[in-house]
Parts: sequence; C-alpha cells; structure tokens
Amino acid sequence: MTASEDVYRKLAQRLDAIPNGFPATKSGVELRLLAKMFTPEEARLASVMKLTREPAADIAARAGVDERTARRTLKQMVRDGLIRLKRGEHQLLFGLMPFAVGFYEEQLPRMDAEMAALVEQYLQETRGAGIARPEPAIHRVIPVAEAIPAGLEIAPYEHAVNLVEQAKAWGVRDCICRVQQALLGKTCDYPVEICLLFAPVEGVFANNDVTREIDKEEALDILQQAADAGLVHCPGNYRDGMYYICNCCSCCCGVLRSVTEFGIPSAIAHSDFYAVVDAEVCIGCEDCLERCQFGALSVPGEVCEVTYARCVGCGACTITCPTEALSLARRPEGETPTPPANIKEWMAQRAENRGISMADIT
Repeated sequence: MTASEDVYRKLAQRLDAIPNGFPATKSGVELRLLAKMFTPEEARLASVMKLTREPAADIAARAGVDERTARRTLKQMVRDGLIRLKRGEHQLLFGLMPFAVGFYEEQLPRMDAEMAALVEQYLQETRGAGIARPEPAIHRVIPVAEAIPAGLEIAPYEHAVNLVEQAKAWGVRDCICRVQQALLGKTCDYPVEICLLFAPVEGVFANNDVTREIDKEEALDILQQAADAGLVHCPGNYRDGMYYICNCCSCCCGVLRSVTEFGIPSAIAHSDFYAVVDAEVCIGCEDCLERCQFGALSVPGEVCEVTYARCVGCGACTITCPTEALSLARRPEGETPTPPANIKEWMAQRAENRGISMADIT
C-alpha cells in the first residue's frame, strides 16, 4: 500500500465511524472517490477530525502537521464543501462532515464525469448500504400539502409547507443526484433546480456559490412545482432542526434507488399515511400509475388497487386523480415510529444500530 492509499483508507475508515456510514468495497473504489475529492494533505487532516468542531491547532496536533499549514488547508476544505466551519469566540472551528448527507451534496461545483462515474460505481458495489442501512433511515417522506385531507390533524414536522413557512431564510440548489446521473447520460425529465434549503436566521444564503438565495414565496412555489411534477418530498429523518427538503425521484436519488433498485424498503422512512382508493368513484383511468415512484399502484381490473407495503405515503398520486378517488389515510397507530427528536438523537440511534461508538468521533 502506498502512502497515498494509506491516508485515503484512514479517511474512509474515519467516515465509516460516523453513524451515516461509508462502507468499504472489494475494489477500493471509495478510495479513488476520496482521492478525487480530497488532496492527500486534506485527507490527512480529515482522517483525524471529529464531528464536533474544534480549533485548527487541535487537528494539526493529532495529524502531526504544522498549525499554520493546517489552518490554510482547512480553510480551503471549507471552500470546497468538504468540512464544516463555525466561528468561535476567538477563532475558527472546523468539523468533519459525513459523506451523505454531507460533503457529497456540496460537490455540485466540482462534479464532473469522472466523479459521477466513481459515485455510481461506489453506489452499485455497496448496493446503497452506506445510505440505506441501518435504521433510522437518513431521509423520510412527508406528503404533498394537497394530499392531506381537510381536518386531519398533522404534526408540524409532517407538513412541508409548515417547514418552509417557519424559516427566516430560503435557498434552492440543483439536485446533486440528477446532475450526477446526467453526467452519466441518464438525464430524466424532472426539474433540476429543485432542492430547498432553509434556516432560522436571515441572510444565510446570501452570496452563496452553490445555493441561490430566494424568498419565502419562491420557496413555496418551488415546493408546489415539485408536487406538480410528482417528486417526493424528503427531509432529514428527525423532528426538529430540519434545514432542507430534497424533492426526489426514484430514477436518480441514491436513497429512493436503494428502495426501488436495490430492494431495501427501509432505506427511507415512510410518512404516517398511505394511499386509499374510493372504488365507487375510481374510473380505472390509470393516470395515477406513472406518478407512483414505488410501483404501489395497479389497475388489474376496473378499479385502482394499492399495494400497502410499497406505498410510502408521499401523496403524489392523489393530486393527479381526475375523480379524486385517491386520498391519504393515516396508518395504524404505532406502525411508523416517531422520528428522532433531532439530528443528535438520530445519530445516537443509528450508531447503536450499527454497533459503533461515537466516543472518538465527537
């Protein structure tokens, strides 16, 4: 093993120590992917970093690197979307990011055909394991607003419009998954600039090279565009502190592909709803079939039928039904577990299910 391979292997092991996961492959494609994203100097620093943000001096000491050199490298890593930054009281603090959701999504400016191919090879060799297993899932589904029946009580974290309404800053960026697939010649017909970000502090997305700053009205309009297109609203799988809604398709999204392509139904947490059919008004027109990303609908006779186990409760089918025969109903109590309270609780649960300790990474 060369020195360069060794530093990337150490980084890969560090990333797999994060609850999100970054499993190794037989071919070692994950090392080539990391080498595409990180220089050896950057990988050396990242391989000793923690999720908890800390001063450059602490990171440099563990890596055996000059503090001034380390600080300069860490700043460049922030600019390239590889690590997190926070301004401390007297100094900058730097923290490690997971692969996904994390620094992969920040690679929009650097994504090219080579990186796209390496990501695809990694996804295929791991069969989505890094993002699809174990539970709790990285993402969950929330229904489109129009699909929620009038008068039905719904928690704030289950309502996409509520998440957007309560924010004070909004942004939109290209879907990294559709960009990656397009570079492989697999362009789909869904909109690309469609992934929403939001924050509780004004001005967060001003002068951002990756995320276009928008106002609340445009954010709500984009949410509607996603619903009209039949995309699936997917935020993080926790109740508080959510900061994004991916609008996903099963042809490009790594998480949804883990369900449809790799056969891992638990790769995404279902909403607390499922589609039901009013047989009295269904005309069997089949307009709903192509709207379902998961193959949960069929029309074997004159009336649409729902395969309960396949339905994730996104509601995309309900808003295209010309007779309003499709609607959402709440699943039986206790069937869908309540999402973790926040990202910290999510990480603790995921780490426990993976059988890893977070003592050294936080």
